[in-house]
Amino acid sequence: MPVATRSETSFRVTPLSPAIGAEIHGVDLREPIDAGLRQKLQDAWHEHLVILLRDQQLDEDAQVAFAETFGQPAKVSSGRTFSQKHPSVMLISNIRENGQAIGALPDGEMHFHTDQCHQEIPAKATILYALEIPRQGGDTLFANAYTAYETLPDDIKKKIEGRRALNAYEKDTTIRTSNYDNVGAACWHPVVRTHPATGRKALYVNRLMTREIEGLPRDESDRILDFLFDHQEQPQFVYGHVWRPGDLVMWDNRCSLHARTDFSAGERRLLRRVTILGEKPV
Repeated sequence: MPVATRSETSFRVTPLSPAIGAEIHGVDLREPIDAGLRQKLQDAWHEHLVILLRDQQLDEDAQVAFAETFGQPAKVSSGRTFSQKHPSVMLISNIRENGQAIGALPDGEMHFHTDQCHQEIPAKATILYALEIPRQGGDTLFANAYTAYETLPDDIKKKIEGRRALNAYEKDTTIRTSNYDNVGAACWHPVVRTHPATGRKALYVNRLMTREIEGLPRDESDRILDFLFDHQEQPQFVYGHVWRPGDLVMWDNRCSLHARTDFSAGERRLLRRVTILGEKPV
């Protein structure tokens, strides 16, 4: 009979909010993850959409190894190299050396979005590990896209049923414009997608990158999108995570959204990100 590992016997899950998120206790991610522990982590992730493991001490190798437990890490698509060893590692940072930011997405507030929704095969998961954190601000807000869809009025559900929306990446990721002059890449995806593991439907549009709904006049599309954005960002659907160094957070881009609050440009912020390849949304 297999002997349970220390992580499996001390494993505990505590919800972070009524809306979304859970903290996992009793796991040191420097230790190997066997099949039993992997299943526990995955079950908690599917149930809570966002999982937090605090006080981790992870180098690049350990973070990438954790990502590989759940799928194939995605190569960074920005054209920049952040790690000589791991093409999937990205730094999120406002730290500058010789006048250049050492990381991507360096400064300020960022609207709600899902990672890589402007690509044909978006990321199914994002894993973010905190190294340096400002004294205030730079928090990450997570919204439950299942609940957002399930609580929509019936007339809106009927209007968006079976439709696709255009998701476009803005070169300035702090704004969403009304034209396409600032677009770097774009892709059409369902307004409502079905999670391949849970079978639940989630609202798959976001304020940062969704530009229009297919098959609707532009003014009607804009009106419905504005309603959907306001609806999915309601406080009762959101958990705000205040980072500490050593936090590792993994979220499901197929059924959650995230945003960043503003923070002082005079304080250092450094996090390491790895995403996991997903599947074409349906």
